[in-house]
Amino acid sequence: MEQAQWHKLSAEEVFESLSSSQAGLTTEEASSRIAQFGKNALPDSQQKSIWLLFFQQFTDLMIVILLCAAIISGVIGELIDSIVIMIILALNAMMGTFQEYRAQQALSALKHLAAPNANIWRDGKLCSVSSELLVPGDVVHLEQGNIVPADLRVVSVEGLKVDESSLTGESIPVDKQIDALTAATVSLGDKSNLVFKNTNVVKGKCLAVVVETGINTEVGKIANLLQNKQETKTPLQIRLMRFSRYLAAAVLIICLIVLVAGVLQGQPLLLMFLTAVSLAVAAIPEALPAVITISLALGARNLFKQHALVRNLPAVETLGSVTYICTDKTGTLTQNKMSVSTLYTENTFFEQLPQTSVELGQALALCNNVIYQQQKGFGEATELALFELALKSGFDKKLLEETMPRTAAIEFDSKRKLMTTLHPSSSGYVAYVKGAPERVIERCVDAHTNELPSPFCVQSLLEQVDNLSAQGLRVLAIAKRDFSQLPDSITTESVETDLQFLGLVGLIDPLRPEVPQAVKDCVSAGIIPVMITGDHQGTALAIARQLNIAQQQSEILSGEQLAQLSQQQLIDKVTEIRLYSRVSPEQKLNIVAALQQNHQFVAMTGDGVNDAPALQRADIGIAMGKKGTDVARGASDMVLLDDDFSTIVRSVQAGRRIFDNIRKFIKYTMSSNSGEIWTLFLAPLLGLPIPLLPIHILWINLVTDGLPGLAFSAEKAERNIMQRPPRPVQENIFAHGMWQHILWVGLLVGGLCITVLAWDISAGNSYWQTSVFTVLVFAQLFHSIGVRSEIDSIFSIGLMSNKPMVYAVSITVLLQLAVIYIPSLNDIFHTQPLPIETLLICVLVSSVVLWAVEIEKYLIRKFDIYNNS
Repeated sequence: MEQAQWHKLSAEEVFESLSSSQAGLTTEEASSRIAQFGKNALPDSQQKSIWLLFFQQFTDLMIVILLCAAIISGVIGELIDSIVIMIILALNAMMGTFQEYRAQQALSALKHLAAPNANIWRDGKLCSVSSELLVPGDVVHLEQGNIVPADLRVVSVEGLKVDESSLTGESIPVDKQIDALTAATVSLGDKSNLVFKNTNVVKGKCLAVVVETGINTEVGKIANLLQNKQETKTPLQIRLMRFSRYLAAAVLIICLIVLVAGVLQGQPLLLMFLTAVSLAVAAIPEALPAVITISLALGARNLFKQHALVRNLPAVETLGSVTYICTDKTGTLTQNKMSVSTLYTENTFFEQLPQTSVELGQALALCNNVIYQQQKGFGEATELALFELALKSGFDKKLLEETMPRTAAIEFDSKRKLMTTLHPSSSGYVAYVKGAPERVIERCVDAHTNELPSPFCVQSLLEQVDNLSAQGLRVLAIAKRDFSQLPDSITTESVETDLQFLGLVGLIDPLRPEVPQAVKDCVSAGIIPVMITGDHQGTALAIARQLNIAQQQSEILSGEQLAQLSQQQLIDKVTEIRLYSRVSPEQKLNIVAALQQNHQFVAMTGDGVNDAPALQRADIGIAMGKKGTDVARGASDMVLLDDDFSTIVRSVQAGRRIFDNIRKFIKYTMSSNSGEIWTLFLAPLLGLPIPLLPIHILWINLVTDGLPGLAFSAEKAERNIMQRPPRPVQENIFAHGMWQHILWVGLLVGGLCITVLAWDISAGNSYWQTSVFTVLVFAQLFHSIGVRSEIDSIFSIGLMSNKPMVYAVSITVLLQLAVIYIPSLNDIFHTQPLPIETLLICVLVSSVVLWAVEIEKYLIRKFDIYNNS
């Protein structure tokens, strides 16, 4: 029988279908069934070895190119360059290995949630066995504090409440009952006669028969979804793969042209070969992995200060490309703490308990199971809210119980939907009753006539209940009954009738105060927030409307409605939906997959076992740190230590800043390399000598791509960073004017170098090579300062706003001056000391690059050239 149908059968039909009874199975029957169904355990995941994970880090094209560069550098004698590249690649590989290894632990964490033992009926007696040995047909005894060992059909119950939040997302413990459910479709959270593996019994006890074990349980289905992980690449990885292909092709073509042009000019073949090889090494930005890693690490450190723990470094940048954030409601958008929003008593609405409502205040304080210790209440969320309102209004439960101790009680059950406590009073005894409004109101009488209230009064009260429910409030009714003496029989028939209505209480899990602004920031950044919750639609819709996430009914889907859609229908419809309620784990996964099929980049938040498959499938999975399970954290890329939605928005800003800074580094280093290539390419064509030696090229590559390049990782965010839409994943990394910038800056630097070269030669200066060498270094340093912002002038953002860049440029200047003026280095680098006036001319000529970049940014601001937002 399909698992989805167990809730439709009566207890007798379930026993008949499983060939079992309330006495349980015999040992012989259990042994034969375990051979048929297998152990009640989740499958072991097929995990990759640590070494395989390590070597897989070297399959990326950019990494292969850098490995080739390292080998070539070693062959031509530049061992330092070779060693530096190798160290950078090794560190990146170790970091990637560690991240992937940790990501493999999600299924292991899921297995560890299982109950070790279960109390079952075997051979007609109650005994404890390993939960792995349970089979369909076993009868399990559950009580408060137990972990449910398999999926079970409840057959007898005493006040059972089960915390299913990790599986369904339902924040309030669920009441269980034994009757069959007749609805055509029932969501997982509404299967009130079933209890599920790995959920927790928080109150009461029951007998239940095992209906599904192992991989066939609801949590087993989740484990299966976790095993079917699809490998996805981050936006940065996708862009860098394209960049690597373009770069590899360009380097080969340019180096071949330089080699042929030099040989045709009559230059020695060996010199031109070394020059071409050196140019190839210089053209490859070997500092790029270090810049990316440092940028991501600094971003992760800053996010940790803002209560976000990054488990997977690439996730930091991925956040900057997110187009959809699928978020849970409880605890993420809301405070995960029920509080009283409104009171209706004496035909009036109040925000606080009025002083005249003494009976109502006493009822709120006494009719609950809250334990008050060390100035703090402990208990179920709804009861705590009522208790705290009473305490705040001067009705202290501890003090009241000194004169009105609880004498008797009728505990809440899911059929009556009422709770009653009895206490001594001045007139004898009083019973305080709270529960579902329709159940309380139907038991009330008129306070003056002791007769049933008029239909008008009843209808008026029920309309108030409907109005409050429509606002997303959970509504309870409070009533009382006075007795001259304690009833002989404390039953619902003798106590919970002829009640006097005291009031209605509307409760809500309030929004976090910072969330409305965070949602607005999302929208202004071009990111669409979507709420996916286990709560009922009414409650979820009220919160979604407060936040302007959803307004129209067409923007809402329930789990039952989702079940009627094919995956293709969901793909066609998913971009129109802003709120999902009562969804299953597989449906969450399908929602994420459907958005991805629409070329959206999806961030998914979650805290429970039920969220783990969707967290793993999402482009960025975000688990809750406070209330999250180990399974959810294991499947995630980032953990919110404060469970706060606004932290996600701050993380998006950090991700965009990191991508911007990586773009700035690529723009800077490729423009620098372009300048070197144009200098070497144009000089022979114009009949001038080769302006640079291989050692000059490698030195420029080392000092300008090194410290200044790394300093870009410390650059602050652009001022418009959260007012522009996410960059499309398919967008080339050279978009928004980058390739034009690289081309014209390279030509400008090449032109400046050729001009200095021609001027020195015509003037008969023997140090012409050193002049070109110096202009090229200083031009790149000026360029690094100019491209610190894509749109704002360096004079508006301030030279000192990135102190690491100031230090990096200063150190590079000192190193270049050492190469020019220290005699021992002159021999190594084939340089000559420049006259001071020549040095100043070289610096002045190089500064043209900075002024040209400032003009470009002025045009961007004024005319929006390159369509730069």
